Amino acid sequence: MAPRPALPVVDELALFGIAATRAIEQGASAGLAPFMLMARAGAATARLARALAPHAERIWIAAGPGNNGGDGLEAAAQLQRQGRRVSVTLLADPATLPADAATALQHAQAAGVAISSTLPDAAATPPDLAIDALLGIGASRAPQGAIEAAIRHLNALRCPVLAVDVPSGLNADTGQPLGASCVVASDTLTMLGLKPGLFTAAGRDHAGRAWFADLDVDTDAEVPTAWLSGVPAIREQRRHAQHKGSFGDVAIVGGAPGMTGAALLAARAAHAAGAGRVWVELLDANAASIDPLRPELMFRRGWSGGAPALLGASTVVSGCGGGDAVRQVLPRLLSLARRLVLDADALNAIAADAALPPLLRARADRGLATVLTPHPLEAARLLGIATAQVQADRLHAAQDLAARYRAVIVLKGSGSVIAAPDQTPRINSTGNAALATAGSGDVLAGWLGGRWAQAAFGDEPTLTFAATLRAVAEHGAGAEPPPPNVLRAGDLIERLAAR
Repeated sequence: MAPRPALPVVDELALFGIAATRAIEQGASAGLAPFMLMARAGAATARLARALAPHAERIWIAAGPGNNGGDGLEAAAQLQRQGRRVSVTLLADPATLPADAATALQHAQAAGVAISSTLPDAAATPPDLAIDALLGIGASRAPQGAIEAAIRHLNALRCPVLAVDVPSGLNADTGQPLGASCVVASDTLTMLGLKPGLFTAAGRDHAGRAWFADLDVDTDAEVPTAWLSGVPAIREQRRHAQHKGSFGDVAIVGGAPGMTGAALLAARAAHAAGAGRVWVELLDANAASIDPLRPELMFRRGWSGGAPALLGASTVVSGCGGGDAVRQVLPRLLSLARRLVLDADALNAIAADAALPPLLRARADRGLATVLTPHPLEAARLLGIATAQVQADRLHAAQDLAARYRAVIVLKGSGSVIAAPDQTPRINSTGNAALATAGSGDVLAGWLGGRWAQAAFGDEPTLTFAATLRAVAEHGAGAEPPPPNVLRAGDLIERLAAR
């Protein structure tokens, strides 16, 4: 048999949380003259403002009491000198500003920037561009008072809003608003390091388009908090001498009564992903034994009860529409399947049946590889916590799941998180709300199985993580660009197959 292709490398960018960013900032400041970093940040902000709104004449900047406000003040000085009419609402006592921010204030005043301590009148001529420089990454509690009022004012504007570093009121680590008020920006220019919170949970909705300025600072000395992953950098070509046996076998085990469609979606996705053969075991004994849309799929009743060698040579996807019936087949799959993707009802069964988690955890010791693909509610059940706790810190929740179940985890949602034991977590950068439709999770599980099956057995922890990163990235990219209306799961498969 010809060797199966290696998995292509996935593009990745380093992400640095609040603590890591502080360390980068402190290290850079130690080797630079005072105010140098803020001068660079202000220049980068002014540069992006001009690029985003080249014809803007009136620019309003909301500046807060810290260095984020100082970045905004320095940007105001530069924009004013370049011929824009800039006004700043400074929500801070000038006498208490940090040293660099105080210098930026002096620059803005010298440039002729109109500086006030009050918000613009609602009846005043609106700006062409607004810049949010209120809080940055230093915020640790819900915005209150004048800051909260400024956030509401920013969100009420009809012009583009550029956030400096992070949208004010957003937790840069978790991507969750700190309170009821959080800036919704059209663009965000983040400094020194990309922040995880801009790419997961609510972060993408609040940040808009994310831009990056490294400020000529080297971050190699700091360990990334996470990585932002994307589509594969290399797409493999199949060789002429290869055949269906060169691309692995996938078995789909699911589809209880009333839910066979979920298993069929997974099977079609696995087939579209390139698996050589796809078997389907429907847990509904009365279901048809052929898929009229994809007659290439091979239906096998009782497949999970077959020879151990068969299970050990296949990539198994279980749980899609499995209902309660999936509990009966899970012990054998957990014990024998060399590669196993667990989704939906399989995850609910593991959360509910105390006999199953030990079997799942024991797989790692036996060299068997597992991927769990929970959405936030399923993740909460597996962790025994509330869904809100999962969403409050998605990176931590995914890492906790990976450690607890000794498996690769795909915590689905906006900015899906991929975690594995002893691995820095990844946040997937592809996809959009078009994937928030029934069946898209079944497509992901099947697509992952199909991609994973094509990698020859070997260093399973490495291969499993790589296959998962690739499958999640491609699944998200299948929704790009978003359709004008709903993206049905079946149509998503066709989009993926055509990429």
